Amino acid sequence: MNLIEIRPNENFNLFLRYNDGTSGVVDLSRYAGRGVFSAWLKPGVFEQVKLAEAGHPEWSGGIDLCPDSLYMQLTGKKPDELFPTLNQLPAHT
Repeated sequence: MNLIEIRPNENFNLFLRYNDGTSGVVDLSRYAGRGVFSAWLKPGVFEQVKLAEAGHPEWSGGIDLCPDSLYMQLTGKKPDELFPTLNQLPAHT
């Protein structure tokens, strides 16, 4: 699945749409004000989110989020449900 649309909403919520038809809103308010996400507290910064060429949400100042992680938050799916080959990795690396 690839992220194809993002749109900021009020209270640090982000609307997401993926190419598999999954869409919805993820609440990111728990990050606002913490570490690099402190920038979101400045008026208008969160709203400047854009979809990067690589397919992830990004903000100025080098802030970005993993689209796979956001998909899991949106759907409630676990990593092994999205990436079934994770369990097939060799035990020795």
